[in-house]
Amino acid sequence: MKNAIDLLVDRLDGRMPRVAVVLGSGLGPLADEVEDAVRIPYADLPDFPISRISGHAGEVVAGTIGREPVIMLSGRVHYYEAGDARVMRRPIEVLAGLGVQSLILTNAAGSLHEDMPPGSVMAITDHINFSGFNPMIGEEDDRRFVPMGDAYDAVLLDRMRSSAARSGVKLFEGVYTWFSGPSFETPAEVRMARILGGDAVGMSTVPEVIIARFFGLRVAAASVITNYGAGMPNATISHEQTKEMAPLGGKRLAAILKTMIAGGGFEL
Repeated sequence: MKNAIDLLVDRLDGRMPRVAVVLGSGLGPLADEVEDAVRIPYADLPDFPISRISGHAGEVVAGTIGREPVIMLSGRVHYYEAGDARVMRRPIEVLAGLGVQSLILTNAAGSLHEDMPPGSVMAITDHINFSGFNPMIGEEDDRRFVPMGDAYDAVLLDRMRSSAARSGVKLFEGVYTWFSGPSFETPAEVRMARILGGDAVGMSTVPEVIIARFFGLRVAAASVITNYGAGMPNATISHEQTKEMAPLGGKRLAAILKTMIAGGGFEL
């Protein structure tokens, strides 16, 4: 039986994407912007984890945006689904094996600032791994000591900024704090995250950043803000609200990423 890389090479029919995107909650419609798209369910790919969370399609979408070949993972599996921070290792390893060099991660997150309301987009400039879990636990050689001082690539961040400006979208920037989930954060945890320097809270992305850096990929990431953190004014928090609000900011993030990807230049 063919492995996932060989199966994807066959289905990509000569496409050689250098940029990949992981689509978080409510961001699946961005995959509909891919032209000449090939869609492969995760279930068809050996060892690909399949999410059971509503709002995550669970398929690979490959094609072009502008003239730039792109591959998207529409849906991710979270730590809280598997109890394993390594759960997205195989998909990211496959992307690296296909020749992808830049990975753009997206997620839905809660705001820690009243002036960054639901519907906003925040570029992630750094993160706090508050969960304490790490996908490098269990690696057996010194590559597990992944440097994280430049986890979020400065060149890709600058391109995201300029793409937001060209798209007419206000782009916030800040530090993403990873909690394991699936329960939402308490008011005390939100206050703590703000004291520690967090600007948004969420339940994904950080393990993927670490894994991507392990495989030598450049990383950019952005959060769609779906709610205020618990205990803040006007905070209404539920998974239903996440699904309801994510498309609002998702349209704004989609505009940024379409401009960013169409500009090309993702080779190292």
